[in-house]
Amino acid sequence: MSASLGINEGQSTTRPPLFNIKYYSWWKERMENFLTAEDYELWTIVNRGPLTPTKQNGENEIVSKDPSKFVAPNFRMMETNAKAKRILICGLGPDEYNRIFAFLNAKKI
Repeated sequence: MSASLGINEGQSTTRPPLFNIKYYSWWKERMENFLTAEDYELWTIVNRGPLTPTKQNGENEIVSKDPSKFVAPNFRMMETNAKAKRILICGLGPDEYNRIFAFLNAKKI
């Protein structure tokens, strides 16, 4: 890697690393560190997929919970998903963003 990496945008402890396809492995490691330092659960969401509030219906099936019935822990789940997605998006430039803007969760990004 060249020395110019240290002066590019995205070299901050408060901002996520800026994506660079040329150095994908380096970016991925830095993004993992950034996410786990922010909240370890964020990296789990990126790897496993979003947490979704669920309930058991009358037929004993597990189904998604209606957002009007959310309680505090359910909102916490949804906020964690949104936070992981936001951090990933903030590390992307316009070209990469145009490829992923329709994805609804961090794992797909």
